[in-house]
Amino acid sequence: MKTYLTALVFAATLLASPAAEADGTAVSPSVAKDSRCFEMRTYYALPGKFEAMHTRFRDHTCALFKKHGMELVGFWIPTDKEKGADKTLVYILAHKSRDEAKKSWAAFVSDPAWKKAQSESEANGKIVEKADVVFMAATDYSPMK
Repeated sequence: MKTYLTALVFAATLLASPAAEADGTAVSPSVAKDSRCFEMRTYYALPGKFEAMHTRFRDHTCALFKKHGMELVGFWIPTDKEKGADKTLVYILAHKSRDEAKKSWAAFVSDPAWKKAQSESEANGKIVEKADVVFMAATDYSPMK
C-alpha cells in the first residue's frame, strides 16, 4: 500500500502548488497559466471506522465543502486490499486559487455544522488515523484545469 500511495503522492508533488516561485517565475514551463488549485487528500481510517468515515462524508462533509466554495472533483477507494481498500479514501477538491482554498478551509473548520458533525461522528472515538494533503496545479496539456 505504501508503495502505491508513495508513487501517487510523488507524481502529484511534481505538480504541487505553488505553481510559481516567490519571484513569480513558474516552477515548470508546463504549468497551465489558467489552472485552478487542485487539492488531493488521502485519508486513512482507524480500524473499524472506514464506514463511519464514508457516512460522515456522504451525510455532512460533502455538503459543507460545497457550502464553503470547494468543488468536489471526485472520491476514490483503492481496489486492492493490499493498497488500502479497507481503510483508504482519496479525494480531490478544486479551488479558484490557493488563497481561496485557505479561506474555504478556514470557513469550513469554524462552521458550527461541521463541528457538530465531527463531534457526533466521533462519539465513539476518532475515525481518521491520518490525512495526507497535496496541492496541485494542472499542466498546460491537462484536459482539466
